[in-house]
Amino acid sequence: MFRAVDLITKKRDGQKLTREELAFLINGYVNNEIPDYQISAFLMAIYFVGLDFEEMTALTEVMVHSGDMIDLSPIKGVKVDKHSTGGVGDKTSLVVGPICAAGGVKIAKMSGRGLGHTGGTLDKLESIPGYKIELDSQAFFQQVNDIGLSIIGQSANITPADKKLYALRDVTGTIESIGLIAASIMSKKLASGADYIVLDVKVGSGAFMKEVASATKLAEAMVSIGKASGRKTVATLTDMEQPLGNAIGNTLEVIEAIETLKGKGPKDFAELCYNLSAEVFLISGIASSMKDALALVDEVINSGKALEKFKQMVERQGGNPKVVEDYSLMPLATHTVELFYREDQEAYVEHIDALKIGEAAMILGAGRAKKEDQIDHGVGIVIHKKVGEKVKKGEKIATLYTSGEYIEEALSLTHDAYRFSETKVAPRPIIITSIR
Repeated sequence: MFRAVDLITKKRDGQKLTREELAFLINGYVNNEIPDYQISAFLMAIYFVGLDFEEMTALTEVMVHSGDMIDLSPIKGVKVDKHSTGGVGDKTSLVVGPICAAGGVKIAKMSGRGLGHTGGTLDKLESIPGYKIELDSQAFFQQVNDIGLSIIGQSANITPADKKLYALRDVTGTIESIGLIAASIMSKKLASGADYIVLDVKVGSGAFMKEVASATKLAEAMVSIGKASGRKTVATLTDMEQPLGNAIGNTLEVIEAIETLKGKGPKDFAELCYNLSAEVFLISGIASSMKDALALVDEVINSGKALEKFKQMVERQGGNPKVVEDYSLMPLATHTVELFYREDQEAYVEHIDALKIGEAAMILGAGRAKKEDQIDHGVGIVIHKKVGEKVKKGEKIATLYTSGEYIEEALSLTHDAYRFSETKVAPRPIIITSIR
């Protein structure tokens, strides 16, 4: 029989914990047999000492089996899950899902709500009038079999260990641990039942991982956990030093996603969606080379098949498919405030601090500071000038969509997010590297 205090001390002193020891701690916490204060000490020990690969894999497995595991076997064909570690303006699932479904992959995706800068995938989809994020399993499976695509809310009992641990990490300063982040993400992915996993790991000021080196370690850890668990996994490191695309805010991001499915999206966002979709086609065996995979993405975009998949998903889940042509059907703030470049000297955008833009959007009401906060789907920010672009006096650099509250604070943050240079600046590459 184990004692929690002995295992905390063992980890604190740099020793390795067995799967049985980790299971004792995690299951004890889930079942309310081990108190918060002891698990807080355990998490802090991990934060300072770290977890080796075997510990990470064991911890992930224990968290996976703490609740329900989704069986996607009623869905015919290849099932792939795409996951992003999150960032400012990240609406990739709304584009990658329809592209991949149009190319023959089954996307049975369970997403979450956002806590922080902007809403999560579910919050964005709820900008569409009538869209239902809850389906029973039979309806979910049937929809994916019929059209290849569904995005719904997560089951309440998937990885309850992760939910409890994450809430505790959030208030004990133990979020930024590669081992804990890897186990958290991969436990949810493995419990969700997909055959293959494609990870979009964000790097930069608007992401959990601020440096490429730490993001690479996280990506390598998650790919290795996936492999050890029998799931082929690929991770792509992508830039989050500046916001992704031009739109930040729920309705604004849905509009940008639809425009991208029409082949008219911002260059950086479109490139990322193309690349992630190609990775899905590669990992699932739909395409045999990156060249062929990208050609398939082009085909489903240019033919309108990807946009049609988005419309089908919206309609099947109770939403109004006419939003694809009429954006006025979605809530959008009518009050706007413009931010202009006011210097006499022409310049280039050198840097846009994604975190500050995200904070400005949250202040306007696009995100949540606390879990119980209500989101305003109609507010947000549109960036008109990105890194590397030239600006001259009087040109718009951003537009804030607002309900009329907290404008000055949000405007100040948006202004402070920009840095300019008189010398030419190269645009930031969106794809950093891929780890297979």
